Amino acid sequence: MRILVVEDAKDMNRLIVKTLTKAGYSVDGCFDGEEALDHLLGAEYDGIILDVMMPRLDGYGFLQRLRDKGDDTPVLFLTARDAVADRVKGLDLGADDYLIKPFDFDELLARIRAMTRQRTGSRVNRFTVGDLTVDVERRTAVRDGENIPLLPKEFTILEYMIRHAGVVLSREQLENQIWNYEYSGNSNNIDVYMSRLRKKIDGGREHKLLHTIRGVGWVLREDGK
Repeated sequence: MRILVVEDAKDMNRLIVKTLTKAGYSVDGCFDGEEALDHLLGAEYDGIILDVMMPRLDGYGFLQRLRDKGDDTPVLFLTARDAVADRVKGLDLGADDYLIKPFDFDELLARIRAMTRQRTGSRVNRFTVGDLTVDVERRTAVRDGENIPLLPKEFTILEYMIRHAGVVLSREQLENQIWNYEYSGNSNNIDVYMSRLRKKIDGGREHKLLHTIRGVGWVLREDGK
């Protein structure tokens, strides 16, 4: 999943980005609402962590513009402003949640999981296709009782694919999940990750789950589905 962190305090921004990246998210960080709007022109996000007091365009102004455009990306306000009136204003503008600084990072991660589950309509953290089960909370993948060791980006790809099981996903959709806004590397890297993932998921097994759709992308599904 891809998260945008909008926080003008650079040390806090870096710490949040580092923590979310370690937790397996693809993360972009920026420092004000105007810069955040620019990011949204070039990428799609599963959630936004948003400070209130920022230069150029504050959190309230950014959220107002976001919702006025019909963008329903989940937004979690992260701020030191703890007055009830401030929380009510943020929620009335369309925020999904509100966390007061200082905060515990475990709680932040739990709230991110909760708001992204609400968006996808899924209230579970375990997904199954055939004999493959992916536990998002524990970040484990098991096929026919066998644990499959995955690198962080491999797990991110697999999580996205199993959340969209049966849907053919394009190269661009998958790249957007695993690389941040500033990535400018070789686009063939996605082929490398998919090749590794196929070997780990399907290698030596009669029934294949990860399929290439030539000229279109990849899909996770049972044979014959």
